[in-house]
Amino acid sequence: MDNPFVRKMERHVRLGPEDRATLDGLARQHVRHVAARQDIEGQHSNPYHAHLILDGWACRYKQLPDGRRAIVALLLPGDLCDPFAFRRVRIDHAIGALTPVTVARITPDQIGDAIRDRPMVEECLWRELLATTAIHREWIASVGRRSAIERLAHLFCELHLRLSRVGLADGATVPMPVTQPDLADALGQTSVHINRTLKELRTSGLVTLRGRLLTIRDLDGLMERGLFDPTYLQLA
Repeated sequence: MDNPFVRKMERHVRLGPEDRATLDGLARQHVRHVAARQDIEGQHSNPYHAHLILDGWACRYKQLPDGRRAIVALLLPGDLCDPFAFRRVRIDHAIGALTPVTVARITPDQIGDAIRDRPMVEECLWRELLATTAIHREWIASVGRRSAIERLAHLFCELHLRLSRVGLADGATVPMPVTQPDLADALGQTSVHINRTLKELRTSGLVTLRGRLLTIRDLDGLMERGLFDPTYLQLA
């Protein structure tokens, strides 16, 4: 079953064949493609469904009145973009595609049927929500307290583990399709600062970034440089 959503949920709880089939079915509803740099949901929209990333990278972002952008979350294959959409609340941010993405749209009725029939599906969805909230807290801590190089090292460690658990890592190498301006918007820095920090990580022998691929040369060293503790990712 080649489905990043199912692979990710299996890291939270032990799923049986019927649980996996139910999650796989959710991921195959109302599938559509969104071009790079297009919004999946606009800021201040009022969705009544959740989007699930099946392929490509997206982000949650806030657009400031003067046009500046703050990326507040990176969304990878297997991620639910808007887990609170079922409550029909107006979202205060946008969800945008950083690369071409494939998304599935899941309605409240589909979620309700799934968790009523398969209790373990509800359990893994709750655990996923807990992990998402923990990632938000860690990002706040990075922007508020970590130094520039600690922020980038921490983010690279996080992305490596998140991509690994959905089967998108080739050993120490993971896709890294985002641009330096994207990283700057995610880490609260300028593109010039990101470029300088990336060079420092390369010179230290910790990472290589080439052809939209990130290779971590020394994971332990990178974790130490980023003050990285993977516990918050809720990995089983």
